[in-house]
Amino acid sequence: MADLALSLMVLCAVVMSVAAFFAFRRGDKKQGGLMLVLAVVLALNVAIWTIPGPDEASLSQAGAAAD
Repeated sequence: MADLALSLMVLCAVVMSVAAFFAFRRGDKKQGGLMLVLAVVLALNVAIWTIPGPDEASLSQAGAAAD
């Protein structure tokens, strides 16, 4: 289930980055900036969830251990 959530978050970050690019091109700088901030927040959340801590296994290792 965590893999699905992370995949959706990465997909949303990419879509928000593309949408921010088009908003900037259209001249709507405030909305484009907010979309870009949201994309960065999503990407940072994915990074936090996937980087293992000093005493934790990564998600792929935890999934392999559960099987």
